[in-house]
Amino acid sequence: MDEYSILSESVLFQGIQEAEYKILFQCMKPVIKQYEKDEYIIRVSQSVTSLGVILSGNVTVIQEDYWGNRTILTRIEAGGLFAESFFCLFNNRSPVSVVASQKVKVLFLTFNSILASCEQACGFHQRLIQNMMMILAQKNQMLTGKVEHMGKRTIREKVLSYLSMQSQLQNNSQFEIPYNRQELADYLSVDRSALSNELGKLKNENIIKFHKNQFKLL
Repeated sequence: MDEYSILSESVLFQGIQEAEYKILFQCMKPVIKQYEKDEYIIRVSQSVTSLGVILSGNVTVIQEDYWGNRTILTRIEAGGLFAESFFCLFNNRSPVSVVASQKVKVLFLTFNSILASCEQACGFHQRLIQNMMMILAQKNQMLTGKVEHMGKRTIREKVLSYLSMQSQLQNNSQFEIPYNRQELADYLSVDRSALSNELGKLKNENIIKFHKNQFKLL
């Protein structure tokens, strides 16, 4: 399985050696599936019993209302996880949809296989559970940031809040964001034209520089 190198970069498998994956997966029996661009991996209200580890490509987590209007919650790259927030919930119906942003390959692990004691009582299975708790804490922190952006009153404040957070996360005043203009508008729940207009104003006022999804805070 040549995806081991990707798994080694995933927070879920942090501290677990590649040589131990074979033993771990004998207990957990993961399933690998492939999806084409724009194909739904999880639909809203769908019952979810597994978390997904992205082996290649990336996915977008979205919320959609009855009329098809959508808001982007986040984009997850190779090595990242989705659906892990249902790990300890009894009601496991998804409030969001997960869509392949491009051709993607996903490794699925059932929640029961993670929670159940390993037949061989391996220490790295326990490490997997510890890593899961850390991931849940990180996702909670990420959602707190999203709430902070959405709590701003104006488009300018939302944009600057988001760009400031990205600069801090990447520890650089020059950085790349994972969204194009429409996706950024969906993420911030604003009109695309209004967003582009505000970005133009910020650029003219020498507050930011940008080209496509490359930004620099001045």
